[in-house]
Amino acid sequence: MKVGVIDYGVGNLGSVLRAVEALRVTPVLVNRAQDMHATDCLILPGVGHFADCVQLLLGGGWMQALRDEVLGYNRPLLGVCLGMQLLADASMEGASDSQGVPGLGLVPGRVEHLRTLGCTARVPHVGWNGIAQTPTRDHLFKGIPDGTDFYFVHSYAFVPADAHDVLATTDCGIPVTAAVRRGHVWGTQFHPEKSSRAGFQLLRNFIAGPAC
Repeated sequence: MKVGVIDYGVGNLGSVLRAVEALRVTPVLVNRAQDMHATDCLILPGVGHFADCVQLLLGGGWMQALRDEVLGYNRPLLGVCLGMQLLADASMEGASDSQGVPGLGLVPGRVEHLRTLGCTARVPHVGWNGIAQTPTRDHLFKGIPDGTDFYFVHSYAFVPADAHDVLATTDCGIPVTAAVRRGHVWGTQFHPEKSSRAGFQLLRNFIAGPAC
């Protein structure tokens, strides 16, 4: 089993690689879009600013390549934190108009600022927070009790166009999307690699899932 961790020029790769290694599978640092073919599944990290990350993805030829891998070859993909937001159609972070900055479009929806959504908690949302799983009960949360705490760091949140794509929410004064799935694409707003045993269990579930 080879788990590709996509290196498109953002940080936070070390903790993801170490987490995958701890699960006794082989992490592969993928720094060229054409090398994704050599993996069994992919993890898309993300930190910083949505628009900046999109420019890095475009500059490295990742945008269409990722769509091809997921839609054409059914390569399982897990987006983490901003990596989950990049799965959306568009984000208002860094947007110059109401259309937003285009994302990968793998999970229909938009990314909005927490305050715009009505969040009454502190922004940015940083720290441990419990998640409420939806009735879908996806294998991503196998062995993880409802209400388990995960580690979050974000000021924007993903609002899927289809509520059926939401796997879990977290309470920020309002319910905020914590995890999504559409087909072979998953995303977590929290950092599983920084979320202790529960986070490692989630990564294990993704890697061992029926799609990988």
